[in-house]
Amino acid sequence: MTDRAAMRAEAERVLRALAGEGARLREDQWQAIEALVAERRRCLVVQRTGWGKSAVYFVATSLLRAQGAGPTVIVSPLLALMRNQVAAADRAGIHARTINSANLHEWEGVQAEIAAGAVDVLLISPERLNNPSFRDEVLPRLAATVGLLVVDEAHSVSDWGHDFRPDYRRLRDLIGSLEPGLPVLATTATANARVTQDVAEQLGTGAESALVLRGPLDRESLYLSVLSLPDAASRLGWLAEHLPQLPGSGIIYTLTVAAAAETADFLRSRGHEVASYTGRTEDEDRQRGEQDLLDNKIKALVATSALGMGFDKPDLGFVVHLGAPSSPIAYYQQVGRAGRGVERAEVVLLPGVEDKEIWRYFTSLAFPPQATVERVLEALAGAAKPLSTMALEPLVNLKRSRLELLLKVLDADGAVKRVQGGWISTGQPWFYDAERYTRITAAREAEQRAMLEYATTRECRMEFLRRQLDDPEAAPCGRCDNCTGERRDATVNASVVDAAGNHAKRAWVTIEARRQWPSGMSAVGVDLKGKIPAGEQAAEGRALARLTDLGWGAALRDLLGPGVPDQPVRPQLLGAMVNVLKEWAANDAPGGPWSGVGRPVGIVTIPSRSRPHLVASLAEGISEIGRLPIAGSLDRVRDDGHTGPSNSAWRLRSVYEAFDLGPQLRQRLADCPGPVLLVDDLVDSGWTITVAARLLHQAGAPAVLPLALAVAA
Repeated sequence: MTDRAAMRAEAERVLRALAGEGARLREDQWQAIEALVAERRRCLVVQRTGWGKSAVYFVATSLLRAQGAGPTVIVSPLLALMRNQVAAADRAGIHARTINSANLHEWEGVQAEIAAGAVDVLLISPERLNNPSFRDEVLPRLAATVGLLVVDEAHSVSDWGHDFRPDYRRLRDLIGSLEPGLPVLATTATANARVTQDVAEQLGTGAESALVLRGPLDRESLYLSVLSLPDAASRLGWLAEHLPQLPGSGIIYTLTVAAAAETADFLRSRGHEVASYTGRTEDEDRQRGEQDLLDNKIKALVATSALGMGFDKPDLGFVVHLGAPSSPIAYYQQVGRAGRGVERAEVVLLPGVEDKEIWRYFTSLAFPPQATVERVLEALAGAAKPLSTMALEPLVNLKRSRLELLLKVLDADGAVKRVQGGWISTGQPWFYDAERYTRITAAREAEQRAMLEYATTRECRMEFLRRQLDDPEAAPCGRCDNCTGERRDATVNASVVDAAGNHAKRAWVTIEARRQWPSGMSAVGVDLKGKIPAGEQAAEGRALARLTDLGWGAALRDLLGPGVPDQPVRPQLLGAMVNVLKEWAANDAPGGPWSGVGRPVGIVTIPSRSRPHLVASLAEGISEIGRLPIAGSLDRVRDDGHTGPSNSAWRLRSVYEAFDLGPQLRQRLADCPGPVLLVDDLVDSGWTITVAARLLHQAGAPAVLPLALAVAA
């Protein structure tokens, strides 16, 4: 038996331990394993979900370890993916450990195991690569001993990809530090030709000696369909009625955290066993939800994209989307969770009219303009010590999420560096590639148009998705609703639709009170710092809904959306606001939201630049129905004209000293002391309400209760 034959026989044995006695390596899997183990080459594998990419690196790990190679390091993007991979490795007798944000207490023990040679596979997140202590202390030792480097979900390396993660780009430095001839494997299921080329360049796998395996992306078990229903209540109602008919257990994807919570809550109210799963879900609850779905204890997880890459349940019977992702490539990735180990899995898209608004919001988080980037670099260059993100934020007027993303990009490009205590400038020149960023934005917009086209196309849906991924073998699947002409039953009992609508509209949204001024306000010329005195804080407030909510969201967007003319509040919304106020007041009991505050004695309005008629009509309606007098409106005494996105410090700066209490309002507050209801149309950052409440407190109001039509997000 030749060495290669013996190697393949051993590879087949490891695969059987990993996946079961009936498992056999496909030729393209063996081709990748052979290249990594026998030839020590670099490989880029672009294959459909369920092809067996994890089998390649686990089998290769076993073979390399048997030859005396060091541990395999797998860079993996999600905790759910890591947990699944640790369990899979264990089945094959491969000792896998992980270092991530959820197991800080285990790091020291894991590092000791690595030093002792007891770890076969170490899974780390891309973010861990730039943790200063890990980067400076652990990573050099790993680079010196690693036997195989695996980059899972490698499309995240590319800012052309649907899930760009700047931390992934630091892999270039790690790869550059590896010994020549050390094998590297990059894998993904969701990369078109442009992303594939970019990934190859980013990871250094574009050399002539690299092996690129790109296979057909059809998923024979997936039966795709689209069902267009008139509104959110109809979609929720349809899901509640038809969920029992969907096979097995599955995933229901939503576009927002709020929608996931609302949907799960309504389905439970209709007797369905479901759980929600989002980026805000506690890790313990996430793990419980994952396990309950794996064990078929629940019908579905209602999830955002936080449950995505790598979640492995072979018998997952369906994926339903309440709202469309902004990219066909992201959609292909998410529906790929289903049908790995069953002959038929149902994939249903229920698009919503609000989808485009949600896409627009996330598009607004694109790469900042050149002037803003230059301000960040100048601030760091001029600092005498490292600046934390919090300290840098007021100097550059970027929201923290965008600033953190920008810093990661600049770090990956070598212009800044994360150190203990914050960020520093490296002094290296950096080029703002405006042409590239413009092309990326145009590509995102093209993907959104393609997603709209997917929902309305009469062509094969699987072929459409495969073409979006540049699959040269794309062809009609013969299974989807367009290929077969079989349409999903759109009937929904009117009473269920009513119940869904009432459920979505039954609650309110809490307006959280600000308790502390942003740090670094002196940098923007405002002398405020530390905690807001209790006697100057707004109380917890109420809003009817978020603009993205399934219930009232559409009606609120029609009233508060950009470019919508100023108009009086609509009767239906006014009635809903009065109901919110009634329920709020009904909780005025010991321990309730008005406990120790008391009921309001009057209404004060915040002057609106763009919707003064709307705010006035809302206050007048509440006053008439609730028999609550209008004390007056704040006066706008300064207007810097700022309306664009800002971080907290700059938002506060724009409204600080922008309002005053005129003599009439001051007199009314003095004549009738007591809590006031502070009415506004839309709450975004919350700083306008905070500043207004401070003024009212200073004028003698013992409590300020904010009430608004909507919260922005």
